[in-house]
Amino acid sequence: MSAVAQAQETAVRPRKRAGKAGPTLVAVALASVLLPLSTTGPAVALPRLATAVHAGNGAAQWVQNAYGVTFAACLLAAGGLADRFGRRRVLLWGVITFMAMSALSALADDIVVIDVARAVQGIGASGILTSGAAVFGAAFTGRARARAFGVLGASFGFGLALGPLVAGALVNATGWRGVFWMNVVLGAVVLFLIPNIAESRDPGAGRVDWAGLLTFSASLFCVALVFVEGPAHGWTSAEVITSLVLAAAFMALFVVAELRVARPMFDLTLFRRPTFIVVVCQPFTITFGFVVLLIYLPQYFQGVGSHSATASGALLMPLTLPVLVLPLALSRIADRMPLRVLLALSSVLITVGSLWLLVLRPDSGAQLIGPLLVFGTGVGSAFGIMDNAAVSVVPPERSGMASGIFNTMRITGESIAIAAAGGFLTSVTASKIAGRVPGAGRSAAALAGDAVQGRLPATSHAVRGVVTDGLTSALHLAFVLLAALALTGAAVTFFVIRERDLDHQRADDQQKGSTS
Repeated sequence: MSAVAQAQETAVRPRKRAGKAGPTLVAVALASVLLPLSTTGPAVALPRLATAVHAGNGAAQWVQNAYGVTFAACLLAAGGLADRFGRRRVLLWGVITFMAMSALSALADDIVVIDVARAVQGIGASGILTSGAAVFGAAFTGRARARAFGVLGASFGFGLALGPLVAGALVNATGWRGVFWMNVVLGAVVLFLIPNIAESRDPGAGRVDWAGLLTFSASLFCVALVFVEGPAHGWTSAEVITSLVLAAAFMALFVVAELRVARPMFDLTLFRRPTFIVVVCQPFTITFGFVVLLIYLPQYFQGVGSHSATASGALLMPLTLPVLVLPLALSRIADRMPLRVLLALSSVLITVGSLWLLVLRPDSGAQLIGPLLVFGTGVGSAFGIMDNAAVSVVPPERSGMASGIFNTMRITGESIAIAAAGGFLTSVTASKIAGRVPGAGRSAAALAGDAVQGRLPATSHAVRGVVTDGLTSALHLAFVLLAALALTGAAVTFFVIRERDLDHQRADDQQKGSTS
């Protein structure tokens, strides 16, 4: 290794005495738990939240969408800021922003204030995710680093697995505001531990790609707007068409911006590799359906199913527990099986679980354990493997950007899934109950929107039955579409991913390791 390379590595890697391994591990892991909790918690609390603040369907849906859109849009920018100004500093400000907006959401009585707070909270979340992983990369080496990232994955799994259950208990015990105060309490513990983290930065980091950030964020916002406004105004309305045109225009400007800068936030040349394209698109076939179930099943159980918030969270345990257990368990055999086989099998399991979920009914209980367990096993078996694959198909010097692109695609996929599924379920439910609810005093679209968000108002038994049947049918159709998407993903993954691309990368890593 050259003297220059040694000097650069020393500048990036903190001295051991500058940080404490234990507190660093706990701080980042606990901060990472906040991220899934901020998705699952509001999903469980949304029926009561929307009713308490008298929110309309569109405004209530932005409680989830605003957070997801800014989270996805700011990931790469947050990574650039962390590399340039310091990973610990960005983590600190990310946690402070996240906590402050959680507190504001808990104190607010206006849905607009909550939606804006959630949007800003997503910016803080992007800082936590990107800087937390970078802190681990700088603070640990060798087996310690592998264990640290294993803990990081388990933290996300813990938040996903127990988030619905904990949120349900909090909602029943303290009301909807409790899910936001929980973030403040956990964030305070992280703030106490952050001073023990060593600061690190990339001395070669350039300026933030503001043009790419703004155009990408605007395009993603317009896409989300399409799915939120579509059910309310119609899919061919001027509002929806304008949003689609603006989304395409901003995306075109984003591509132009990325081609003109020396260090783009998205290196578009990586998309010349078919294997890379398939790997970074895995979130759309694997986590797309997972987040749909995670967000909309609790609301279904609470609304037309009349379950409590705690019971709704408990019903999701077969879906979420595999995401906690499997990533660490399967990491030992991941290198022994072809990547395309592992990822294809994950998608096949999701296909089976999606079709099996056609047994869903408002009074469902134990009969959902099988399909949710199969679906969750498919998702959990892919977690970790996808992340590793994303950085294994590019040269080592581009692994950071590959990871950033992958995480951006993952969060973007989740954001689009939440917005698209909400609009789809509302539209299909409204079409199925139109003309069948005379005397209800409300339009089919309004009843459908309330039902999707788990807050069907008191009405006649006949009207409630029609709305329940309509929403159940809409979910069944969604499950069939998710199964088709997953099966398509399995086929593309198996036939497009080339193992020799990964073998070449491993050989390149070994060669560079021997010459260092």
